[in-house]
Amino acid sequence: MRVLLLVVLLLAGMRVAAQPAGDGNPPVGQGAGVHDPRSPFKPLEERAGVLSWAQLSAVTAKIENKKVVATFSPAIAALHQQKVKVQGFMLPLEPGERQSHFLLSRVPTACSFCVPAGPEGLIEVRTTAPVRYSLEAVTVEGILAVLKEDPYGLFYRVVEARQVP
Repeated sequence: MRVLLLVVLLLAGMRVAAQPAGDGNPPVGQGAGVHDPRSPFKPLEERAGVLSWAQLSAVTAKIENKKVVATFSPAIAALHQQKVKVQGFMLPLEPGERQSHFLLSRVPTACSFCVPAGPEGLIEVRTTAPVRYSLEAVTVEGILAVLKEDPYGLFYRVVEARQVP
């Protein structure tokens, strides 16, 4: 399962890793994904009470000692260990119709026209009860972990989550 997560993150980051930054490092942490207008999936809309992807995407990252180290805005850092609602498109990490561990993406994962999100456009989710897989956006509520130095390169994780309308 961790190998699958690593493969997904590597594939999502391949498009930016091929272009070096001015300082010789790849532009890590850039690319929240692009929802193409040709997508058959409706884009996410900002909703009151739901954490904004624009806020989540406003993160900078750099490589230090062969690790990705993220720097978050004070507003996002203050949400660490707080209950939040987030919405996104499911990316299952295991086979099955119902998922307790998955990624939420800012852009539809099944859209062939969309540019996949990098780590700032993904949230790892662990739920208390399985959520039915859907190609449409889902919303979950849980405890947000803001990850400065995650070994898998993730920036966000929501635990003790449950699906909400």
